[in-house]
Amino acid sequence: MIAGLDGLRAVAFLIVFFFHTRNLPFGWLGVQLFFVLSGFLITDILLKMKEKLPRREFFTKFYGRRFLRIFPLYYFYLLLLIGLIFLLPTLNLKGLKPELGKGFFNQIWVAAFYLYDFFHASSFFERSRFFTHLWSLSVEEQFYLLWPLLIFLTPRTKFKQLCFTAIGLGFLFRLVITLIYRTQFFPYLLSDPQQAVNVLPFSHLDAFAFGAYISQFKIPQPRLQLLALTITVPALGLLTDFLSKGTLTLALGYDLPMTGFYKEVWGYTLLNYLFAVLIYNVARTQFLTNILESAPLRYLGKISYGLYVYHYGIIAITAALFRKYGLGYSLRSPQMFAAAFGATLFIATLSFYWLEKPIINLKDKLFRVSSSS
Repeated sequence: MIAGLDGLRAVAFLIVFFFHTRNLPFGWLGVQLFFVLSGFLITDILLKMKEKLPRREFFTKFYGRRFLRIFPLYYFYLLLLIGLIFLLPTLNLKGLKPELGKGFFNQIWVAAFYLYDFFHASSFFERSRFFTHLWSLSVEEQFYLLWPLLIFLTPRTKFKQLCFTAIGLGFLFRLVITLIYRTQFFPYLLSDPQQAVNVLPFSHLDAFAFGAYISQFKIPQPRLQLLALTITVPALGLLTDFLSKGTLTLALGYDLPMTGFYKEVWGYTLLNYLFAVLIYNVARTQFLTNILESAPLRYLGKISYGLYVYHYGIIAITAALFRKYGLGYSLRSPQMFAAAFGATLFIATLSFYWLEKPIINLKDKLFRVSSSS
């Protein structure tokens, strides 16, 4: 593992957690960081496997290893939700009923088939903290289905062209999705085009492609680029927010969903490239690795998949318990934050050592390749 990348995973999760506890308005960007990081890591693995393995082994070993890493925890979480449905009357947590009500079985089957992103973009969508965050895992899984095939079919000499094409298509898809949703020609579509852009997989093709590009090619003056982007990306977000709304927000111009001046189209391109340059600096120039390699961040990064899967449901349960027992419920309160984070950390730790790690260890026994994923 490249130094600092587990720490980046931890940072991505932490800002998402702050966002879901209403403490960081732009914390949703942690998901974008996850997407770019996935493109960076998976592409390098796939290209190395392509060089060493015949076609059949290339696909069976990649998908076999992904299956063991992703599916067991994901479906275990869904089973926990089914158990929670049956326990809900006993627990008497009224605050959970709206989120685990009649729409539960509509949501769980689309989640089970990794279609939650499309469900989220439809008029049938019902927000639930037990499911809503799963849209990003659906996007990731769909990327894992498509990208290995494109890698295998694309000659190495054409790989840069593949990345640039995917980056351009990401922008184009967001524009087309925005225009389709704004017409409201199809009644089964979500009424909010900006939110639909955020959750549909086509919108994030450039996030993965930017990560793929920096895994193989150099970028000029990465430290200078990072400094320039860190200044200009928020400045442009704030400027367009002020011009369209007349106000400035703590989200630095990147509220969810992004609005104004078609920001839902071009804003993701800027953000994805910013995160690509950040990852490049960490991976290639050891930028901030002394911090990112600290033991707490490395540990959080190691268990970040479980942290992400469990955290939003745990926040919902913690909030319901605080309300039930009159503990001064507020998502932003330090005690609420500490309780939800502590419970998430505890459960993700148990999950990692009792469920995930034993299964992860099977990867090299059943689908061994020379470099681990």
